[in-house]
Amino acid sequence: MNALPNPIEISFELAALRCPDLTPLVYRRLFDEHPETEAMFRSDGRDLVKGSMLALTIEAILDFACQRRGHFRLIACEVASHDGYGTPRELFVAFFAIIRDALRDLLGDEWSIEIAQAWDRLLADIDAFTGATA
Repeated sequence: MNALPNPIEISFELAALRCPDLTPLVYRRLFDEHPETEAMFRSDGRDLVKGSMLALTIEAILDFACQRRGHFRLIACEVASHDGYGTPRELFVAFFAIIRDALRDLLGDEWSIEIAQAWDRLLADIDAFTGATA
């Protein structure tokens, strides 16, 4: 018996059909909503670092939302790492909402109630997991 597709997975699959690289959309939104973050990234004219970070984040999101086979632990590791950089946990967790919002805008009418509710649950779970609002 096959499990029903996870709405988080569906949101990324639909987005991939529309946009081969979410990196510019996600980071433009991050920098617009949290201008202080732009200085946190090296600017070498390429998006390799940002693209790599986003790919790892998406992998962790999918694992956290689905089977939790281990990739989701990257979230806890990165929380600790970003604590060392002085990044507030609330800002770290806000990045996940930035990804959600970029997907929502990209999907438009295909952003369903099920997808929205799954993302709301996911963000609340990540917030609790990271202790961002202890």
